[in-house]
Amino acid sequence: MAFRVVHYINQFFANVGGEEMAHIPAELREGKVGPGMAFETAWKGEAVIVNTIVCGDSYFAEHEKEAKEQVVAWVKEINPDMFIAGPAFNAGRYGYACANIALEVKQQLGIPVLTGMYEENPGADYKDKILITPTANSAAGMRKAAPTMAALALKLMKGEKLGASCEDGYMPNGIRVNFFEKERGAKRAVKMLLNKINGKPFVTEFPMPNFDRVEPGKAIPDMSKVVLGLATSGGIVSKGNPDRIEASNASHYGEYDIEGWDALTSEGWETAHGGYDPVYANEDPNRVMPIDVLRQMEREGKIGKLHRYFYSTVGNGTAVASSRKFAEEYAQKMLQAGVQACIMTST
Repeated sequence: MAFRVVHYINQFFANVGGEEMAHIPAELREGKVGPGMAFETAWKGEAVIVNTIVCGDSYFAEHEKEAKEQVVAWVKEINPDMFIAGPAFNAGRYGYACANIALEVKQQLGIPVLTGMYEENPGADYKDKILITPTANSAAGMRKAAPTMAALALKLMKGEKLGASCEDGYMPNGIRVNFFEKERGAKRAVKMLLNKINGKPFVTEFPMPNFDRVEPGKAIPDMSKVVLGLATSGGIVSKGNPDRIEASNASHYGEYDIEGWDALTSEGWETAHGGYDPVYANEDPNRVMPIDVLRQMEREGKIGKLHRYFYSTVGNGTAVASSRKFAEEYAQKMLQAGVQACIMTST
């Protein structure tokens, strides 16, 4: 008899819609939906998705308590062998929902749970509490993510002992287990060193965090002659967000003309950011992008001139690689326009 699985996905993967439908409350469907098909293909009849729970990302974020209670109640009634959420890839709110609801099901019902997401997703912070399979940063990685998650899920349902994270494809969770290696440490270390010297692939047994280091620029002695640029990850955009910058996991940035603006007003500007309460930024966008103060400094001669354009994106759940790409693009635009310094604001 096949194992029974309940699968949790958001509105996008249920083909309900994108951000405009993120408000939909949790709903229970029969059978598999969206990525559930890839899971069942990988299981080859050993497990089936009996129900799929669909919930909008915004709804979960705004009604977390109610959403958890409803999902847990459904899962308890269905009584499956396994609960799977996602994969969420680099969608921040989706990843947060997947991790939180999986943890809630695990704690309340005691059944195996699993989710998957990009390693920089905010939900990945739960990797020491639940099993999370690392994925690519976009849904383009579904073909690789689904079989890995399916294999790990099947192992959990069968009650088999898990191997190391590198063997079974889950994020390292800080648990160390003693075991005997085939080769002693000195021999393994020499092999790694030789591979490194010869440009061959190798895997360290003690990975260190990789932090991006940026060399500080030289101090500017006289700001009164400088053309000053502005950029923000706080999501300040023209009213109505015509560039459709996403509330999280932004795929692009916007370029905005502030010629003739002495200050940003609530009539002309707002924030697209989904990671903080937008009320105060929408009320006075200068709190995130301080055009009012900088125009005053420009009039007083404390800075030479404000660049005509500022650049804005949303930092909420946005991958470091994407952020770097945005900055490389608009930094070149500013350099070509003669900008000599830039202020980068956040939230």
